[in-house]
Amino acid sequence: MVRLYPIQIDEQTFTAVEVHLPKTTLLSISNEVGYVMCGALDVELLRTRLAAREIVAARAVGVKTIEELLMGQVESCTQSAEALGIFPGMSIREALQRMSTVKSQA
Repeated sequence: MVRLYPIQIDEQTFTAVEVHLPKTTLLSISNEVGYVMCGALDVELLRTRLAAREIVAARAVGVKTIEELLMGQVESCTQSAEALGIFPGMSIREALQRMSTVKSQA
């Protein structure tokens, strides 16, 4: 099953996606700038082979629901996320706020 729905974070709308697969659930929260995702995200691939795409992305590990993802911390992120001030150890909520700030300035 796939579940797609809007969520509000500090008056900004993001899209939450849950993909229920056998023995795992893929989770992501995104806007037009970038996304955060569960531990299934291969940040190393984005940082190396796909670096030229300048993808803004961050990963949290050990989360099983969108609510847990929102309460999580950035475990790793891309160079483009770092350019926005997103770093490991930061809360996912703050990372999303930084993505929404860039969107509102565009």
